[in-house]
Amino acid sequence: MDGIILHWTAGADGVTSHEADSYNFLIDRDGTITPGKHAPEAQIPPLRKGSYAAHTLNANGNRIGVALDAMGDANERPFRAGRFPITELQLDVLVTLVADLCLKYRIPVTRRTVLSHAEVQPTLGIKQNGKWDICWLPGMDGPGDPVAVGDQLRARILAAMGQTAIEAAAFTPVLRRGSKVKPSATSKSC
Repeated sequence: MDGIILHWTAGADGVTSHEADSYNFLIDRDGTITPGKHAPEAQIPPLRKGSYAAHTLNANGNRIGVALDAMGDANERPFRAGRFPITELQLDVLVTLVADLCLKYRIPVTRRTVLSHAEVQPTLGIKQNGKWDICWLPGMDGPGDPVAVGDQLRARILAAMGQTAIEAAAFTPVLRRGSKVKPSATSKSC
């Protein structure tokens, strides 16, 4: 495995069949971990339709999908966390589960290897369709910069592993031959 992508389901309480098919692990708002229909090893290419967790557009190969079963009825702008917001307990369980997965699969915790769905496009350069999960956490007034929120999650995961963050604080976008960096590229919100 090369990485882990963090999500929320945008659903209500209770894991649905579709959610179980889409993620390798789901965490209920009460902290219960539910394995998805596909084990992490199902993410190893070649990927065949229906035989892996299709959690992230064009980024499923060798990447585990972990989702918080939350944020049903949420709205990004104007912000509303909805009737099923992420809980602190979910975050605690997420941190522990991801730390365990990183240790098991020897995945280093970096911006390119452990990231939220909202970070995939700005960090990996893989276009996504308006995903803002996860750029809001309990205690925030509204969505924040996805990479900054991801940094908070990574710091907690590293702490659970007994490590500290060593990655540079400045975000470096993915550059391709002929690409141009815009000054606002590092300060985009969700």
